[in-house]
Amino acid sequence: MEEDKNYISLIHGDLARATQVQDGMPESIGVMSIKTANRTVLEASLLPTPRALWDSFWYEGELSCLFADSNVGKSILAVQIADRIARTDNVLYLDFELSDKQFQLRYTDEHGNLYTFPEKLYRVSLDCNSLLEADFEEAIIGSIEQMALQTRCKIFIVDNLTYLCCAMEKGDAAGRLMIQLNNLKKRYDLSMLVLAHTPKRSLDCPITSNDLAGSKRLYNFFDSVFAIGKSAQDGGLRYVKQLKVRYGTYSYDADNVILYEIEKVDAFLQFVHRGYSTEKEHLRKLGDNESNQRDCMILQLSQSGKSVREIASQVNCGKSTVSRIIQRSKEDRNAAVPSVPLSQQTGSGTMGQVGQHGTDGTSGTAGEARQAELFAGHEKEDKP
Repeated sequence: MEEDKNYISLIHGDLARATQVQDGMPESIGVMSIKTANRTVLEASLLPTPRALWDSFWYEGELSCLFADSNVGKSILAVQIADRIARTDNVLYLDFELSDKQFQLRYTDEHGNLYTFPEKLYRVSLDCNSLLEADFEEAIIGSIEQMALQTRCKIFIVDNLTYLCCAMEKGDAAGRLMIQLNNLKKRYDLSMLVLAHTPKRSLDCPITSNDLAGSKRLYNFFDSVFAIGKSAQDGGLRYVKQLKVRYGTYSYDADNVILYEIEKVDAFLQFVHRGYSTEKEHLRKLGDNESNQRDCMILQLSQSGKSVREIASQVNCGKSTVSRIIQRSKEDRNAAVPSVPLSQQTGSGTMGQVGQHGTDGTSGTAGEARQAELFAGHEKEDKP
């Protein structure tokens, strides 16, 4: 029955292609291919549905990214993901972080017993002499392509991104790298998970796309992105949060992060599931003094003409937090301005009208101008 359905779909696809040509619409122009939306859906329906490689975080055919701060455990989680997938599929784990001895000690218990990995998990280390090559980054990309050709392996984990692109902060270099990785993914039908760092970040702010180290172009090219955060309330806890999804569901956002604890079980260092929570519960709560200092800095930067985005980056907190503090400050100042009565007795016994005289004898227009000057410094925020 399924074969008959596919055969009928193929016939429909051929008819759609013929109709497009008959209507004078070319199938390709330059590097672009053109087909109707109906034909696109029809042909895609004949392809297998990508399976989840690790929960809803990483699917077949995706170029995915896992990032975290140093010493939070991203390599531990990545090896754990590789270990699970390798029970059914060949996995190439490109380890540019640990030496062979460091890797061995990580997976040895207190009695000297070694953990036994699935036979389908292959660890790839770096030839130290290659570090001296002038075109090191191209050599790495070229080696990944050769491994895809010679091993026919479809699943790659790269630890970490720094070795693929030393100039990640530069938009052009980052863009070229991501184009190369995407080309490899499409050409050889690869599934790739790339590990990346985040600059030192404050534990009182939620994880966002801005925390991924390097150019913004990196984030834009990934199919899916997830991150590990360290709990500020319990240093032994980690949480995993989704930031970008294309396949599957957006299940683990700030309102539903997965909690883990890092433990060594039977010589295997791993993330042990501890339930679910909101990210907010694991952020550092600012003390009154710290909170006041942060708020003052935000208001000072706002008065100096900094945008909400610039302030958020400098103070290391969310744009919504910056906007809320600035808005609250405006409201507080407005509430503190004394209201002018509808009429008041002047020194000469005459009645002053609103808009004609201020309480200090100045005209209402001049008073309003003075108030506007006082608050003008806080009106310079731009849109987030």
